[in-house]
Parts: sequence; structure tokens; C-alpha cells
Amino acid sequence: MNIFVFDIETIPDVNGGRRLYNLEGLSDKEVANIMFHKRRQETGTEFLRLHLHQVVAISVVLRSRDRLAVWSLGDEQADEKEIIERFYHGIDKYVPTIVSWNGKGFDLPVLHYRSLIHGIQAPRYWETGDNDQSFRWNNYLSRYHRRHTDLMDVLAGYEMRANAPLDEVATLLGFPGKMGMSGSKVWDNYQAGDIVGIRNYCETDVLNTYLVYLRFELINGNLTPAEYEQECQLVRDTLQAENKPHFNEFLSHWQAS
Repeated sequence: MNIFVFDIETIPDVNGGRRLYNLEGLSDKEVANIMFHKRRQETGTEFLRLHLHQVVAISVVLRSRDRLAVWSLGDEQADEKEIIERFYHGIDKYVPTIVSWNGKGFDLPVLHYRSLIHGIQAPRYWETGDNDQSFRWNNYLSRYHRRHTDLMDVLAGYEMRANAPLDEVATLLGFPGKMGMSGSKVWDNYQAGDIVGIRNYCETDVLNTYLVYLRFELINGNLTPAEYEQECQLVRDTLQAENKPHFNEFLSHWQAS
């Protein structure tokens, strides 16, 4: 079984904002500020509607039978279309169980809209049993199916009022939680040209999600306590072998917690 844990980071879709609000001639920053202002007027928050997000990073943890890997899709110059194509190509190729935190409420709907805009094909992802009967009762789209396990949704018993933030749950479990950046700062970092920082932040976020998933697999009986400790140690060993600054910081926070 291949486990594919993912997280996305987004910025305002300023090109879409220009088109929707007739803002030609304004800078990206000016367009984004107008988009934020309109949203504040609507809801009191700057969090944009999901079809107005642009994907700038997708980070993943892949656990296959013989390896564990953590990385961000594409290189630092990859555009949004390439990043999303790589995401769906991985699903089409490996047909993994995908795991997220609030993926059904945020990540996947954003990816749906952006795929629509770019014309990205993903037949395996959209399969619901018409061509493959095994997907009829377990596919990526149905809320209660486990081919996509949205940990936030499952742990909350599918009750929105019981939802919890990943950072707090990870911290309660002794994992590092968020370090240095947050989703609200991604736009500022993107304007500053810090795509590396955004990708690194996304990778630590997806590591927190994977560690929470391991604990979930422990409590539902899919891992024994010994297997759970082995899997956590594999994460430590993998990050130590990578020897990247953000992974080393993640390890230091984990060990200190």
C-alpha cells in the first residue's frame, strides 16, 4: 500500500482577480489588496474564496513498502500547472491512499478549480466506479471513503463544529507543529521571492500531518505500538539522512517537545 500525504500552499490568484474585477493596469500587490478588501467586506476575513487561490507549492510524504520520502513537487521554477500535473500524475501512477488535514474542505477543492482552469486531466482521481468497479465503494471523492483520508474530518466525526487545527493537534501529540511561518504569511513571503521558504514550510506541515496519521493508524489498530515506534524512527532517520536545515530544525523541535 502506498500512502501519499499532501499539503498545498496558495496565494491570491491575481490574474483571476484582474479579470473578475476589471483591474487591468494595477500591480499584483494592488490587485491582491483589493481582493482582500472585497472579502473583508463580505465576511470580515481576508481568506479568499477557494476558486481565487493559486497554488505555489505542494509538498508530500510518500510511504511505500520500501521507502519514505519527503519533498515538494517540481523545482523552484515550476509553474502552477506543472506542480498540479505532477500531483495527479502520482495518483494515476501509484493509486495511493492520499492523506490530508482539511483536504476535503480546502486543498482538493482548490486543486479542482485550478485543474479546471489549466485543463489538467486526472482520470484515476475522478474515477467513481464507471470504469473500475473497485472505485465504486472506495474512491477519492466520496466523503466517507478512505482512499482519501482527511484526518481533520475523520477525527472530528464529520462534525464541522468539532474540527481542530493541525498545529494544535500536532503540538498536543508532542510533534513540532508550525515553525516560523503560517499560511497567512505565504503571500508576503512569495512577494519577497522566498519560494524556498514556502516549500520548506509546506514540507514541515506535511510532516506534521504524516505523524498525526501514524498516531491515527495506531489507535485504529492498523499499527501495533512497536510498529508505530518503528515508523516514527524511520521519519527521524530519513530527515537526519537528508540533513537539510528545515528538517534539522523540525527534528530539534520534535526531540524537545
